[in-house]
Amino acid sequence: MKRNLRLRKSTDFMRVRRLGKSYAHPLVVLIKHPNDLDKIRIGIAGGRSIGNAVQRNMSKRWLREVIRPLIPEIKNGWDIILLARKPLLDANFEELSTTVYNILIGSNLLK
Repeated sequence: MKRNLRLRKSTDFMRVRRLGKSYAHPLVVLIKHPNDLDKIRIGIAGGRSIGNAVQRNMSKRWLREVIRPLIPEIKNGWDIILLARKPLLDANFEELSTTVYNILIGSNLLK
Protein backbone atom coordinates (compact mmCIF):
# COMPACT_ATOMS: atom_id res chain seq x y z
CA MET A 1 0.00 0.00 0.00
CA LYS A 2 1.33 3.43 -0.89
CA ARG A 3 2.59 5.50 2.02
CA ASN A 4 0.39 8.50 1.20
CA LEU A 5 -2.69 6.27 1.66
CA ARG A 6 -1.67 5.03 5.11
CA LEU A 7 -3.20 6.20 8.35
CA ARG A 8 -0.09 6.61 10.49
CA LYS A 9 -0.50 9.00 13.43
CA SER A 10 -1.72 7.60 16.72
CA THR A 11 -4.00 10.63 17.13
CA ASP A 12 -5.70 9.76 13.84
CA PHE A 13 -6.09 6.15 14.95
CA MET A 14 -7.63 7.27 18.25
CA ARG A 15 -9.99 9.70 16.48
CA VAL A 16 -11.26 7.02 14.10
CA ARG A 17 -11.59 4.45 16.89
CA ARG A 18 -13.47 6.90 19.13
CA LEU A 19 -15.76 8.61 16.59
CA GLY A 20 -16.00 6.07 13.78
CA LYS A 21 -18.63 3.49 12.92
CA SER A 22 -17.52 -0.12 13.16
CA TYR A 23 -18.48 -3.22 11.19
CA ALA A 24 -17.46 -6.52 12.76
CA HIS A 25 -16.76 -9.95 11.33
CA PRO A 26 -15.08 -12.90 13.06
CA LEU A 27 -11.93 -12.35 10.93
CA VAL A 28 -11.66 -8.57 10.80
CA VAL A 29 -13.23 -5.37 12.12
CA LEU A 30 -13.60 -2.31 9.88
CA ILE A 31 -13.93 1.15 11.43
CA LYS A 32 -14.66 4.15 9.21
CA HIS A 33 -14.80 7.88 9.83
CA PRO A 34 -15.01 10.73 7.30
CA ASN A 35 -11.99 12.97 6.83
CA ASP A 36 -11.70 16.43 5.29
CA LEU A 37 -9.33 15.22 2.60
CA ASP A 38 -10.07 14.19 -0.96
CA LYS A 39 -8.42 10.81 -0.45
CA ILE A 40 -8.75 7.71 1.64
CA ARG A 41 -6.35 6.75 4.39
CA ILE A 42 -6.17 3.16 5.59
CA GLY A 43 -4.69 1.89 8.84
CA ILE A 44 -4.04 -1.77 9.58
CA ALA A 45 -3.70 -2.99 13.16
CA GLY A 46 -3.36 -6.25 15.02
CA GLY A 47 -3.34 -6.45 18.79
CA ARG A 48 -1.51 -8.81 21.08
CA SER A 49 -4.56 -11.05 21.31
CA ILE A 50 -3.69 -12.33 17.83
CA GLY A 51 -0.43 -13.87 18.96
CA ASN A 52 3.27 -13.19 18.89
CA ALA A 53 4.98 -10.59 16.70
CA VAL A 54 5.36 -12.98 13.76
CA GLN A 55 1.65 -13.77 13.72
CA ARG A 56 0.65 -10.10 14.11
CA ASN A 57 2.91 -9.01 11.27
CA MET A 58 1.68 -11.82 9.03
CA SER A 59 -1.95 -10.89 9.64
CA LYS A 60 -1.23 -7.23 8.86
CA ARG A 61 0.62 -8.17 5.65
CA TRP A 62 -2.34 -10.28 4.55
CA LEU A 63 -4.76 -7.42 5.19
CA ARG A 64 -2.56 -5.00 3.22
CA GLU A 65 -2.46 -7.40 0.29
CA VAL A 66 -6.21 -7.95 0.40
CA ILE A 67 -7.04 -4.23 0.47
CA ARG A 68 -4.49 -3.17 -2.18
CA PRO A 69 -6.53 -4.12 -5.31
CA LEU A 70 -9.70 -2.67 -3.74
CA ILE A 71 -8.28 0.82 -3.13
CA PRO A 72 -9.39 2.28 -6.51
CA GLU A 73 -12.96 1.12 -5.80
CA ILE A 74 -13.21 2.78 -2.35
CA LYS A 75 -14.91 6.18 -2.06
CA ASN A 76 -12.64 9.13 -1.27
CA GLY A 77 -12.90 11.15 1.93
CA TRP A 78 -12.71 8.32 4.50
CA ASP A 79 -10.29 7.16 7.16
CA ILE A 80 -10.49 3.38 7.50
CA ILE A 81 -9.00 1.05 10.09
CA LEU A 82 -8.86 -2.71 9.60
CA LEU A 83 -8.35 -4.62 12.85
CA ALA A 84 -7.21 -8.22 12.56
CA ARG A 85 -8.79 -10.84 14.80
CA LYS A 86 -7.31 -14.15 15.93
CA PRO A 87 -9.36 -16.44 13.59
CA LEU A 88 -7.71 -14.63 10.66
CA LEU A 89 -4.62 -16.78 11.22
CA ASP A 90 -6.58 -19.95 10.39
CA ALA A 91 -8.34 -18.50 7.32
CA ASN A 92 -7.08 -18.84 3.77
CA PHE A 93 -6.38 -15.85 1.54
CA GLU A 94 -9.54 -16.24 -0.60
CA GLU A 95 -11.76 -16.33 2.47
CA LEU A 96 -10.10 -13.19 3.81
CA SER A 97 -10.48 -11.43 0.44
CA THR A 98 -14.17 -12.25 0.30
CA THR A 99 -14.67 -11.11 3.89
CA VAL A 100 -12.98 -7.74 3.37
CA TYR A 101 -14.88 -7.15 0.12
CA ASN A 102 -18.21 -7.98 1.79
CA ILE A 103 -17.48 -5.79 4.80
CA LEU A 104 -16.64 -2.88 2.45
CA ILE A 105 -19.96 -3.41 0.67
CA GLY A 106 -21.80 -3.57 3.99
CA SER A 107 -20.20 -0.35 5.18
CA ASN A 108 -21.15 1.43 1.91
CA LEU A 109 -17.53 2.36 1.13
CA LEU A 110 -17.35 1.05 -2.45
CA LYS A 111 -18.14 3.29 -5.42
